[in-house]
Amino acid sequence: MSEATFTFRVDENLKDQFTTAAKDRDRTGAQLLRDFMRDFVRQQREAAEHDAWVRRQVQVGLDSANAGHLVPADEVEAEFADRRAETRRKIETGS
Repeated sequence: MSEATFTFRVDENLKDQFTTAAKDRDRTGAQLLRDFMRDFVRQQREAAEHDAWVRRQVQVGLDSANAGHLVPADEVEAEFADRRAETRRKIETGS
């Protein structure tokens, strides 16, 4: 893996505090910054993958609805009325 230099400006006080905090953890500032960069890249990749998954799921739902695969509202209401009643029963009986 080739390496590159990443140069940026930062407030002197922040740099000093960061360097001290890194040394307190037996790390260099460069080691911590590389870790932060890896974590940020991973988080962005995971967020993009999740977003793509959500979009696919929404499209599946839209395609299904457009194909006429729908559940009538009264059936949905009845199903969830039953679920609410069951939940209330469990709360009241403690089970």
